[in-house]
Amino acid sequence: MLKIGITGGIGSGKTTVCRIFELLGIPVFYADNVAKTIMQTDSQLKNEILNVFGTESYSIDGQLNRPYISSIVFKDQSQLNKLNALVHPAVFRAFDRWISEQKEVPYILKEAALLYESESYKMCDLSILVISPESTRISRIKARDHISEEEIMLRMKRQFSDEQKMKLANHILINDENRLLIPQILDLHQQFLKISRNYDH
Repeated sequence: MLKIGITGGIGSGKTTVCRIFELLGIPVFYADNVAKTIMQTDSQLKNEILNVFGTESYSIDGQLNRPYISSIVFKDQSQLNKLNALVHPAVFRAFDRWISEQKEVPYILKEAALLYESESYKMCDLSILVISPESTRISRIKARDHISEEEIMLRMKRQFSDEQKMKLANHILINDENRLLIPQILDLHQQFLKISRNYDH
């Protein structure tokens, strides 16, 4: 099955793009959502997080202490690397299970914020990068997450720049609120349908 990774910087609109692909009948694996779920449900992963980040990582009733974890990892790259080293392998396993459940579809999408940083793009046949101007992304994130510009910039710095990602991407979607997005997606969809017809994996 043809596997296509999709990513973009925080606030780029990659989730919106994925929703449109879903309307076209394409299944999407939301890696970041899966990561949040398995940090709550995977007992092995929970124990590993507790060992690395301490007992404050989870509440008494077993809920992940997201503010505590975020306060550590978004300010210290080495701590973020530690967390990713625990979470990414568990997400990769979940992706493999999910792939095996997809039947009679021309291709699938894997949406991940750190598609290139985690090197999970190597598990895909092609990749899409969604790009937006930084000012537009900041406005979107402020409206969506109600966090400060300083915190937004911290998170942006933890991701590859668009320039770095563009060197690795096979396809680029521009979501700048000037260029129409849906025609770009429909064009890619047609390209992927053609590729999938000749795909024998």
